[in-house]
Amino acid sequence: MSESILITGAAQRVGLHCALALRAQGYDVIATYRQDKHGLTQLRDAGVHCVYCDFDQPNAIVALVAAVTAKAKSLRAIIHNASSWQADAVLPCKAAALHANTDNILSPAQISAQLATDAGIFDAMMHIHAKVPYLLTRALMPNLLANGNADVIALTDFVASVGSSKHMAYAASRAAMENLVLSMSRQLAPAIKVNAIAPALLMFNDGDDAQYRQKALKKSLMQCEPGSQEVVNTINYLLASQYITGRVLALDGGRHLNFP
Repeated sequence: MSESILITGAAQRVGLHCALALRAQGYDVIATYRQDKHGLTQLRDAGVHCVYCDFDQPNAIVALVAAVTAKAKSLRAIIHNASSWQADAVLPCKAAALHANTDNILSPAQISAQLATDAGIFDAMMHIHAKVPYLLTRALMPNLLANGNADVIALTDFVASVGSSKHMAYAASRAAMENLVLSMSRQLAPAIKVNAIAPALLMFNDGDDAQYRQKALKKSLMQCEPGSQEVVNTINYLLASQYITGRVLALDGGRHLNFP
C-alpha cells in the first residue's frame, strides 16, 4: 500500500506542483484547497484526493482531520504549504515624515481604526502560518506516529530571517512558523522529523513585467527563476534522510550573500 502525504493549500503554484509530483512518485496525496481553481482538475485527474478546507472557519481543522483519517489512518508526512500574503496597512501619517513631528499625532478615532486594521492583518498572518500548522500537526499526531517513519515539513519564506519593512506581520508569522519547527523537532524526535523550507524567489506571476523580473532576479547570486521543482527536490531530500531535523533549509540562490 502506498504511503500517504497531506499537503495544505495545493490548488495553485508551488503547492500544486508539489502535490502532482509526489503523486507521480507513487504517494497517496491528500491536498486541501480553499477556492475552486483550475489546478483542482489537474489534481483530481492525477488521482489526488482533494479536500475543501477554509482554515478561517472555526471547525475547519476538526473536519480536515476527520477527512484525512477516513482516507489514511497513517501519514508519511504533513507538508504545511497553505499561506496568505498581506502587506501592512499604510499608516495615516505621511511615510516621508516618520520623525519627530507633531503633525503626525493621531486622534483617538484614528488610533482605534489603525489598531483594528493592523490587528486584523497580524492575526490573519499568525493564524495561517503559525496557529494552523501547530494545531493541525498536534491533531494528526496519531496518524504520523502510526506510520513509524514520518515527517513534518513547513514551507516558510526567506523574509523570516531578514524581516520586511512593508510586510512586517507576514515576516513575523513566518519567523513564528520556523520557531515552531525547532520546538516540534525537539518534542517529536526521534519518531518524527520536523523541518522547514525557506524559499526566496521561485517563480514569477503571469502579470509581472520585465522591469520587475529583472530587478527581482538580481537579488540573488544565481539570478534565475528556479521553479517549483526546487521545492520538490528538497522535500524528497528531507523524506529520504534519517538524520535531518530541526533545520530551515534555504532555497534563496545565495541571496543572503548578495550584499549591496
